[in-house]
Amino acid sequence: MRILIFFLSSIILFTSNSCQNESGQNKYDLVIYGGTSAGIAAAIQAKRMGKSVILIEQSARIGGLTTGGLGQTDIGNKAAIGGISREFYEGIKTYYNNPDNWKWQKKENYLDGGQTRTEKQENSMWTFEPSAALSVYEDFIKKENIELVLNKKLDRTNGVTKNGGKITSIKMLSGEVYHGKMFIDATYEGDLMAAAGVGYAIGREPNEMYKETMNGVNTKLTDTTMTGHLAHNAMNHNFVDGVDPYILKGDSTSGLLPYIDSDGPGEEGAGDKKVQAYCFRMCLTDHPENRVPFEKPENYNEQDYELLLRNYEAGEEGFPWINSKMPNRKTDTNNRTGFSTDFIGQNYDYPEATYEEREQIIERHRQYQKGLMWTLAYHPRMPEHIREEVSKWGTSKDEFESQDGWQQQLYIREARRMIGEYVMTQYNCEGLEVVEDVVGMGAYGMDSHNIQRYVNAEGFVKNEGNVEAHVKEPYPISYRSLIPKKEECTNLLVPVCLSATHIAFGSIRMEPVFMVLGQSAATAACLAIDESISVQELDYQLLKPKLLGDLQRLSWVGPK
Repeated sequence: MRILIFFLSSIILFTSNSCQNESGQNKYDLVIYGGTSAGIAAAIQAKRMGKSVILIEQSARIGGLTTGGLGQTDIGNKAAIGGISREFYEGIKTYYNNPDNWKWQKKENYLDGGQTRTEKQENSMWTFEPSAALSVYEDFIKKENIELVLNKKLDRTNGVTKNGGKITSIKMLSGEVYHGKMFIDATYEGDLMAAAGVGYAIGREPNEMYKETMNGVNTKLTDTTMTGHLAHNAMNHNFVDGVDPYILKGDSTSGLLPYIDSDGPGEEGAGDKKVQAYCFRMCLTDHPENRVPFEKPENYNEQDYELLLRNYEAGEEGFPWINSKMPNRKTDTNNRTGFSTDFIGQNYDYPEATYEEREQIIERHRQYQKGLMWTLAYHPRMPEHIREEVSKWGTSKDEFESQDGWQQQLYIREARRMIGEYVMTQYNCEGLEVVEDVVGMGAYGMDSHNIQRYVNAEGFVKNEGNVEAHVKEPYPISYRSLIPKKEECTNLLVPVCLSATHIAFGSIRMEPVFMVLGQSAATAACLAIDESISVQELDYQLLKPKLLGDLQRLSWVGPK
């Protein structure tokens, strides 16, 4: 792997001047900022359409969450995924067909126990190790001869130059300037979009804004008298009744325990500037030769986990994680119960924060999660059966090696969301409103993790914001949700921080869908270049045949 990374770095250095003009400026047909899965798919598509393209990643690692621990692929209905996105999952299957890639487990002993189980004879595989995803992406980049630049961050203050509504160039903090005919913002944060003056939202819209029912504040889902699927799932990620929120039990004058919002949840249905919780999708292992045991952080503060301990003492019976099996005796470990890996309420500033502030937020999340895992594994007040099970696990020595198995990529479930030509809403996800300019299909349920922690009227702690609402079938995503309003920018596409309400974004925000939308965005950009028009002027009847020809799936014809 190290040899391959060095080889790729050599390609980058060798090709970095290949698109310079006489004045030494880097000029491309398409400039992609964000080496996420969406950005990689966009770069591949642009190269296949014969365009010059550069892929700029702000960190040292490509692939975003797909290579950052999210190996349990959330899709909904896999039949909705086509094009380069499906090629990636076929590449994963090819990777694991190689016996050399089964080091800690025999292939025949692995069974995906998750919701995306691979069917017999299927040509794709939907669960994988972070290192496997990275290997497949590196192979793609090498095969397509994509120019890749790592560790380059956009100058968010003065780094976007526009002329007549068009971006002409973007500048990095390190000084490099990249000129382009078209631009794609494929970041999780939407930094290029924001710096270009495009309108966006952060947090939840009030329900009344788009006449939705699941977008704003909804404390009723924490009420044990509620029935139905939504209430059931909300309770799965909430505290049991009777958990005292105060430092000294029963004494409100002693102050609230950490991470409880003293201002309360807000009015029912109201919007706010709060975003759903982030966490690290840990890649754990129980293999003794590859396991790094959980350690107690130097700055460990037991009070930070007092609510966890009280929740079990009050009667919590659930296990505090979802430990989905990945190959080679590894996992993708996610949040579950009222106090788990989600660091609820500690990410509100992240979308607009400076780079330095974001690094601090990421590190606080890492330290919180390290302390959480030690508490679950070894704290004497934890139930014995949980300590016994959690202590069998640890981070993987052969993943994220420079950080003892802890990745840099935080699960940015949402940050900015563009307010573009068309806003996807709850009604699109439910099939009650159907768009005609389809560039991909969403299929996952409307999924929001908890957003805040508060004290209810009975004086106990509760979480608020969790929604898990099914969609009945795959639904179309509008091309207009990928493009800004014409008066704001005419040569930018945004396939990740696309135009959607909080609750609709909760369905769309899946890595396979981001790849689909990245490919579609690049297709549109290339066609707009060919036609010498803005992205808003592109005729969908020109775009649709190309998408279908490249095996994108734009309609659902399965059983109701």
